[in-house]
Amino acid sequence: MTTTETTETAPADDRVTQIHQALTGVIDPEIHRPITELGMVDEVSVDEEGIARVRVLLTIEGCPMRDRIEQDTAEATATVPGLTRVEVDSTAMTEEQRRELTNRLRQGRRQIPFNQPGNLTRVLAISSGKGGVGKSTVTANLAAAMAADGLRVGVIDADIHGFSMPGMFGIDEQPTKVSDLLMPPQAHGVAVMSIGMFVPEGQAVVWRGPKMHRAIEQFASDVFWGDLDVLLLDLPPGTGDVAISVAQILPGAQMVVVTTPQQSAASVAERVGSLASSTEQDIAGVVENMAGLTLPDGSVMDVFGSGGGDRVAETLAGSVDHEVPVLGRIPLEPALREGADRGVPLVVSEPDSPAAQALRQVARSLVRRPRGLGGMKLPISVARN
Repeated sequence: MTTTETTETAPADDRVTQIHQALTGVIDPEIHRPITELGMVDEVSVDEEGIARVRVLLTIEGCPMRDRIEQDTAEATATVPGLTRVEVDSTAMTEEQRRELTNRLRQGRRQIPFNQPGNLTRVLAISSGKGGVGKSTVTANLAAAMAADGLRVGVIDADIHGFSMPGMFGIDEQPTKVSDLLMPPQAHGVAVMSIGMFVPEGQAVVWRGPKMHRAIEQFASDVFWGDLDVLLLDLPPGTGDVAISVAQILPGAQMVVVTTPQQSAASVAERVGSLASSTEQDIAGVVENMAGLTLPDGSVMDVFGSGGGDRVAETLAGSVDHEVPVLGRIPLEPALREGADRGVPLVVSEPDSPAAQALRQVARSLVRRPRGLGGMKLPISVARN
């Protein structure tokens, strides 16, 4: 129980009303909505001695955010004048209350929110023709860079067999489950969902296409993402089952192709164009990773050659019949890999480094257009007399 001392006096009825109003500013740390809106304020009373008692309903038994919610509730309540003391306690919701909450969050139906008419979330599928080009590292840094710019960002680790997002974001806890809805863990301002959060360390995920399709579908529909500005998907390399599933589950997703300057890597990445063409997906652009290593004397060594990004962009433009830009060239920096190993993206730990600056520029170019309905298919019908 959390207790906070206050002083002044005021009429009891007014104080109860004022407490409810003050609690609209208390935000659930996982759902990111006011606890009043979520039905989490169970009881508010003020006795003759001016002692305010507030009971809060937690989404689950043993909620890890219990202390924070109680403290925030106590502090908000204490702002109401006329109270001598504030007492806050909490209890877990009943199963029926949890169902009511998830129904409220789902808006009454199970759905993929990103496919709903009028949804403004930009969905970006980060892909590559082959492994080893740093696609996942680019994904994590783009997400963290967007979050640092004040955007609401989510990441789905769609690389089911080679999941890496939990480690790159330093996340070691499982999502909180409220009835049949999952609350994604957050790190560096980014909400992340990965099958790696449910698999014991060292254990392989031995799934075939249909099961992987179902997992990605559940990540899109059974996770409470809230109102995101951007959702990024870290796809496995190549053009296999998962890439096709993402095109079916999230048809509005734009592809971002990651390659290296190496010509052989570029030729493999060009195959992504045929997938985009067959699934009618747009390609937002190309990111050339490992573009060059700056030596101590200031010169740049092209460890993996040069020109790969331009070649991929030119070839992809022919596949989708519109210009495909090279969004940026990320220099080869050991710190980029080290940040991924530590669970702290480089754009967070060393935002002024050359690689971080290049990644931030790519992130900003991808979200430069304001959120709006331009280019979206809207459910409009024409009435004829």
